Amino acid sequence: MCFGRCGRYIGHQLLILAVLCIVANVLLYFPNGETRFAAHNLLGKYVGCLHGIIGGGLLVLVPAFIIIGLEYDHCHGCFAHEHYGRNCTPLLVVVAACIGIAGAGYCFIICCLALSQGPYCFCWTERIWCYPFSNSYGGYLLEHSNWSMCREPRYIIQWNVTLFSILLILSGIELILCTIQVIHGCLGGAWAMCHSHREKNPC
Repeated sequence: MCFGRCGRYIGHQLLILAVLCIVANVLLYFPNGETRFAAHNLLGKYVGCLHGIIGGGLLVLVPAFIIIGLEYDHCHGCFAHEHYGRNCTPLLVVVAACIGIAGAGYCFIICCLALSQGPYCFCWTERIWCYPFSNSYGGYLLEHSNWSMCREPRYIIQWNVTLFSILLILSGIELILCTIQVIHGCLGGAWAMCHSHREKNPC
C-alpha cells in the first residue's frame, strides 16, 4: 500500500498555489501598477509582512517539492532498505506538511487582519495618511459608499480587498491540502510499521 499518486497530486497543487501566493503578494506592493507608494513607504503594515511570499509561498514550496520528489510509489523514502524507507518517508511527509501548515496559517491570519483593518491611504476628510476603516472591523467591506474616503492610491480598497481575498482563499486551500497530507502521512506510516511487523513475525 503506497500513497504516491495522491501525494504527488497534492504536491503539484501546493506548488501552483504557492506560486500564485507569491505573485499576489508582490502585486500588493504596486497598487495600480505604480511603484511610488512602495518607494515612499506608503503601504499598509500588513502588506510588508511577506505573508504570501514567505508564508503561503516559500514555506509551502517545502512540502510541495518534498512530496513531488519522494519516490513514494516504491516506498523507499530515505534509505536503501525497504523497511527504513517505508517508515521514514511518511514521517518526512508529515514534517514537511506541518511546515506548510505553519506558512499557510501565517498567510491566512495576516489576510484576515488586513481585511479587518482596511487599507492605508490618504484620507481626504482628514488630509492625512491613515487607516480610515480601522475601527469598522471589516464593516467597510459592505459599505461601498465610504470607499471614496481614500483618494490615494486610487482604487486602493478594491486592490487590497481583491488581492488579500485571493491570498486568503489560496492559503485556506493550502491549509486543507497540507492537513490532508499530514493525515495521509500518518496513515502511511502506521501501515508501513504494521506491514514491517507482519513481515518480521509471519503467522
